[in-house]
Amino acid sequence: MAARTIALSLPAPRPGLLRTLLERMALQRQRQRLAGLPDHLLKDIGVTREAARDEADRPAWDAPAQWTR
Repeated sequence: MAARTIALSLPAPRPGLLRTLLERMALQRQRQRLAGLPDHLLKDIGVTREAARDEADRPAWDAPAQWTR
């Protein structure tokens, strides 16, 4: 008797809790570093001091939509 192969369609794996937590912590570090940049560097990248502060104040779970797919 010949063996049959069954193809399964599985959903794409979701990131694990640890990975998600580490990504959110990295995002918060980046936001804090952005807020800590001197004004002349913020000006170089086109970000105002107020915008940098606002970004740093966002909660860790408030990540860009393309990062949460």
